[in-house]
Amino acid sequence: MSDYLWFEGIPFPIIEYEKEIIEKSCDKFVFRDEDTVILTYPKSGTNWMKDIVCLIQTKGDPTWIQSVPIWDRSLWLESQRGYQKLINKEGPRLITCHLPFHLFPKSFFSSKAKIIYVIRNPRDVLVSGYFFWSKTKLVKIPESLTTYFEWFIKGNVVFGSWFEHTRAWLSMRKRDNFLLLSYEDIKKRDKGRKSICESWESTGAEVT
Repeated sequence: MSDYLWFEGIPFPIIEYEKEIIEKSCDKFVFRDEDTVILTYPKSGTNWMKDIVCLIQTKGDPTWIQSVPIWDRSLWLESQRGYQKLINKEGPRLITCHLPFHLFPKSFFSSKAKIIYVIRNPRDVLVSGYFFWSKTKLVKIPESLTTYFEWFIKGNVVFGSWFEHTRAWLSMRKRDNFLLLSYEDIKKRDKGRKSICESWESTGAEVT
């Protein structure tokens, strides 16, 4: 699949991504204790979680999310533009990332930075991914949902295997600075409220 940028066995989009930047994000990016990372496999509620956390940080004031593009409020660690802005950004950083466990910056594991990991039913990830990537045309376009299903099962889709990505990150779930949330639970009224409170606490804010 020449329509992808391959790095360490993982396919990335060819737009906004460069091997040099991905390598730097893995090996040289330095986390700060006050950083918060929204980490997902693609099409698992990433932007939804970004808006939730942004509203938490502004105590419900929507001005920030209404006036600043979502990609500037929470910068993509592994993208060219996001990486450059993050290394120059002062203060606490809200970071977004799709990287698999083995490519994640090593500096995280010696920091107190926090990860919010959102997991979603793979069936819904598959269908959402098929329509999203077909519409954006940023990567190789599957001929049909059946074809995309075959790619998905083999891990030949953007950011690799859902199964490997999820299994590896779930090994972190007992760490104090790792919060695991379910897309499906967030949608439910009672569990969603609980998930939002957990997100709030993980960012260091007080729950009132």
